[in-house]
Amino acid sequence: MSNKIIIRTLAIALLAAVACLMGPSPNARAVDTETTRDAPDLTAVRAKIKAKEWKAALADLNGMVDKGVQHADVYNLIGFSLRKSGDLKTAYTFYRKALEFDPDHKGALEYLGELYVETGELGKAREHVALLRKLCPSGCEELEDLEKAIAQTAAAPKTR
Repeated sequence: MSNKIIIRTLAIALLAAVACLMGPSPNARAVDTETTRDAPDLTAVRAKIKAKEWKAALADLNGMVDKGVQHADVYNLIGFSLRKSGDLKTAYTFYRKALEFDPDHKGALEYLGELYVETGELGKAREHVALLRKLCPSGCEELEDLEKAIAQTAAAPKTR
């Protein structure tokens, strides 16, 4: 990952962490963090993610943020790309940011749940299953994928 992308990603994570420490404010949705109403075209980014080109996807996504795009899908995919490239801590920050913009974002709920599975926090992952069940009473891909990840981890042999 290039130094510019790393610095940009860390700066956003630091700002998000400071905001969390400060707690909610009466102006929690300030003008500079207003959610972009229309979803950006993420076709090219999704193709890079499918090809496991995490650095390229992050460069495109960070470029969108640099241009003022504030959308849950963008932050969710930043989190996904970071998690898949091994940066779980920063990925967590971006999933939380996506959920600040859209608390019912099924993709962010699934991916954050999968992060919890990867870090052994199955109780938190199951909380995300419960949230997805409320959002998808008839079922949905995000719910099925998270349940599958939990089941695979629970069925995996324990090693010492």
